[in-house]
Amino acid sequence: MKIGILTAGGDCPGLNAAIRGVAKTALIEHNMQVLGISSGFLGLIENEYFEIQESHLSGLLTEGGTILGTSREKPFRKSSNYMMEIDKPEIIRRNYEKLGLDCVVCIGGNGTMKTAWKLSELGLNIIGIPKTIDNDVWGTEITFGFDSAVTIAAEAIDRLHSTANSHKRIMVIEVMGHHAGWIALYAGMAAGGDIILLPEINYDDEIVAEYLMQSSPSFS
Repeated sequence: MKIGILTAGGDCPGLNAAIRGVAKTALIEHNMQVLGISSGFLGLIENEYFEIQESHLSGLLTEGGTILGTSREKPFRKSSNYMMEIDKPEIIRRNYEKLGLDCVVCIGGNGTMKTAWKLSELGLNIIGIPKTIDNDVWGTEITFGFDSAVTIAAEAIDRLHSTANSHKRIMVIEVMGHHAGWIALYAGMAAGGDIILLPEINYDDEIVAEYLMQSSPSFS
């Protein structure tokens, strides 16, 4: 049996650990052949890959980034001059067959999972592994990358407490998260934020400002 592994979208903590987990299990426990697809879905279009050996996995558990490389290639997206474009999904399907793949493991966030689903409709066997610091992949309790993002954000907020007190300032802190408030919620709670504003919950700027002025009258 032969499988491919790719990472797509932005990088985040835990990618190499996930690659290692999948590849090591496939190689050692199931005697599979494992291909590392380079640069996300772009690698499937341009047929760029390498065969993953056990030697590639040594020291990978704690290494940041992704040894496979990544890109934000979206093969189903049509550009303004789409009439001149090649049929990327069809090229992927053909390369999948030429490589003799039985399955492709796609590691990524919402966009990657959407592309993976569309490829499965073309007949490709797909396994999706959700990764995103935003923790916004439907049907998943916790995506890998999220915990690290919360930890880093909370530590950064902790360091601002002394500055806020020294200068008598109210700090407004914006964190990443796309359209989801999970990082803001978890990091804000961990760091003791007075108010946590989430995109999922409507709020009034005037009410927020009034509360802050009343709770911290000596701060500006």
